[in-house]
Amino acid sequence: MPPYHQSPDPTGSLLLSALLALLPLVTLLFLLGGLRWKAHWAGLATLGVALVVAVAGYDMPPLLALDAGLYGMAQSLLLILWLTFNAIWIYNLTVRSGHFAVLRRAFGTLGEDIRVQSIVIAFCFGALLEALAGGGGPVAICSVMLIALGVSPLKAAALALVADTAPVAFGGMGNPITVLGEVTGLPAAEFGAVAGRQVSVLAVAVPLVLLLVADGRRGVRQAWPAALVGGISFAVAQFLTSNYLSYQLADIVAAIVSAGAILLLLRVWRPGEPVTAALLADDREGDATGAPAAPAEPPALATTTRPEAGTSATATDSRAETLRAFAPYAIIVLVFALAQFDSVKAPLKTLTWSFDWPGLTVLTAAGTPVDTEYEFAIGSATGTLLLLSGLLALPFLRVRPKDAVLVYGRTLRQFGWAILAILAVFALSYVMNLSGQITTLGVWLAGTGAFFAFLSPVVGWFGVTITGTDAGANALFGGLQTTAAEQIGADPVLLGAANSSGGVMAKMISPQNLAIGTAAVGLVGREGELFRRVFGWSLLLLLLMCALVYLQSTPVLSWMLP
Repeated sequence: MPPYHQSPDPTGSLLLSALLALLPLVTLLFLLGGLRWKAHWAGLATLGVALVVAVAGYDMPPLLALDAGLYGMAQSLLLILWLTFNAIWIYNLTVRSGHFAVLRRAFGTLGEDIRVQSIVIAFCFGALLEALAGGGGPVAICSVMLIALGVSPLKAAALALVADTAPVAFGGMGNPITVLGEVTGLPAAEFGAVAGRQVSVLAVAVPLVLLLVADGRRGVRQAWPAALVGGISFAVAQFLTSNYLSYQLADIVAAIVSAGAILLLLRVWRPGEPVTAALLADDREGDATGAPAAPAEPPALATTTRPEAGTSATATDSRAETLRAFAPYAIIVLVFALAQFDSVKAPLKTLTWSFDWPGLTVLTAAGTPVDTEYEFAIGSATGTLLLLSGLLALPFLRVRPKDAVLVYGRTLRQFGWAILAILAVFALSYVMNLSGQITTLGVWLAGTGAFFAFLSPVVGWFGVTITGTDAGANALFGGLQTTAAEQIGADPVLLGAANSSGGVMAKMISPQNLAIGTAAVGLVGREGELFRRVFGWSLLLLLLMCALVYLQSTPVLSWMLP
């Protein structure tokens, strides 16, 4: 099959081409948010639209367009599915062993207020997981941990999604920033320093947003000290680490400092009117008939065998049992930390197989070959490290290998249609990317001149909405951002970092992450409802980032840059 040449302007009118390229994205947002379709049907329908646009609008051969979709599905196996299966399996092991109830009571030691507990778990602990693992792990694990506190499933997923914003730019040991340096040829450390001066501002706002999501204005009025202490301490640590130590360590340091600051605060302050999970009951979480929501229960494996004795709210757990309950998460942190050392990383990378994807030869408009190599890095994959962590946790949880296998089977069945949703959306992202639709959107936005500094984060937001990862958005648009900056006389490092900083707000609305969130809390098929809950916050925080980046490109806030 001859190579396919991308064209950023297939219609001869850049505006018309951009509208054509926007069609799949608008379709996806409308089906999820407007019609409340389930993610798998919305993903498949949007994939169909993207294929039609690629073939009819961009003259991509039909077989090549389908091949691009298959390539995208293959990419999702390790990046999302393998990771998420193992993350939820670890949680389900705690349910099976009876340590789920122990976790629930242990988190109660943070105080009775569920809003403060949510900040520590979703924001602080979630940031630590994002720093080490990235992907959908923080959303999956934090969602179920919030359910352990008694938070209703849909609200737990929304809190985890909103919290997983400020840490994302430095997630996976700074992988998005590293990718940005690779695709632009500019020093990654410079991008990290500027991104640290952008997302640290976002970090101050996110805990306050979590209070609004959890408990509305009452939450902010009564628990604002915890949100400010957590947000400001996180922001200061993230800023200092990314600028003066190492951007790879920014989230690890920030998460630990933020959690420690909140725990110190709780020694001298507690909300005057503590709010428990029961008081956060959400009557909008009923079934499709409008029936009231049932009390929150652990998803999927709530009916599996587990000890019933001593599971009451007043039960007292020994220190040993509490340590056993937290052991899986401590092991996760340890395993991922060790995996960053070259002496460990090198052997893991030997279990990697790579090859050029068959039949997929694509050239850019300039004639440069597009990388279509498929890398099956099973040894160093995040999901593999999570699987290893789960296996190491079995003795601590006192789960027999046979039972662990049974739990894994139930975990796979728990995902159901969510698997199809993830496959469909990854196929969609690669069809849009390889056909040239993503490039068209970037070129169109870059043509706005000096105002592009305001729109620069929007480009990253589009990229993460489609790809589901900040690293993916940087790979797609990092080069475009720096090229556009040079054309309009702006700082290429500023706009390159803005691509990463703007993209983090799209994590909460990306269909991959919506599917992960609903699967984790046992609400597969209700992705549209979850989307509607977080979409407004995504846009609001994106607007904040757009204004910040624009002002940083002017004398008003240029002093914020290195």
